[in-house]
Amino acid sequence: MATQVSEAKSSTELVISWEPLPDDFQLEDDPVENTGQPILAGALRESLEISGFIQPQMLIASNFGLCATLNGQFIAKAPDWVYVPCVNQILAERKSYTPNLEGDIPAVVMEFLSDTEGGEYSVKRTYPPGKWFFYEHILQVPIYIIFEPNGGLLEFYQLENRRYELKQPDENGRHWIASMGLFLGTWQGTKETRTGYWLRWWDEAGNLLLWAVEQIEQERQRAEQERQRAEQERQRAEQERQQKERLIAYLQSQGIDPNNLPTDETPTKLQ
Repeated sequence: MATQVSEAKSSTELVISWEPLPDDFQLEDDPVENTGQPILAGALRESLEISGFIQPQMLIASNFGLCATLNGQFIAKAPDWVYVPCVNQILAERKSYTPNLEGDIPAVVMEFLSDTEGGEYSVKRTYPPGKWFFYEHILQVPIYIIFEPNGGLLEFYQLENRRYELKQPDENGRHWIASMGLFLGTWQGTKETRTGYWLRWWDEAGNLLLWAVEQIEQERQRAEQERQRAEQERQRAEQERQQKERLIAYLQSQGIDPNNLPTDETPTKLQ
């Protein structure tokens, strides 16, 4: 009986190690499930890059292999978007990333739901484990986000006592990510060829981090406002000039020399 208990315990035990990618290991080259996913991921990175948030030691990638070894078997999962605060070595290109061995554990992973079941909620623990189980129990990623682009549903899970807990947004419909110093929320509109819901970043003061096209439009509007202000100033100066000319013409018609008008300093003649 004791042997059975021991065997049962060993069958559920998780032995996790962080080892280099085997030379003969082939990362799965799965096709992108939805053409909108790369656009969503790219938009998240774009606003971070333009705002100056991204630093060389960070790793921000999409559809990129995160690796671990579980009970002697190698595992690689590719989230739709991942943020790692600091890596040990800055490389121009990476085939994959192994947390602890190569740097920090990812602080945030995101999955974008598609029309087909992609296992974003899978808690399957047998090999190969499901995505949810992999992020929650193996990598222990602090924040796991699942986003449904068609309906705009954002599920924000935070790791507490080794379990993901669903968190509600604040009064603005956003979630604070302390490790990034940014808010994450949904936004509805058009970018490139896609119209619908997007994930967007806001800074601590509540300012939206802009995309390139938005920044260009903002600069165009600022330049137009400056042009209008300059035009209004020009018109005001022109009105003052015309008013002065009319006053001079009137004084001359009255026989008064505009250049020889009495001033407050002219002494008053006593009667």
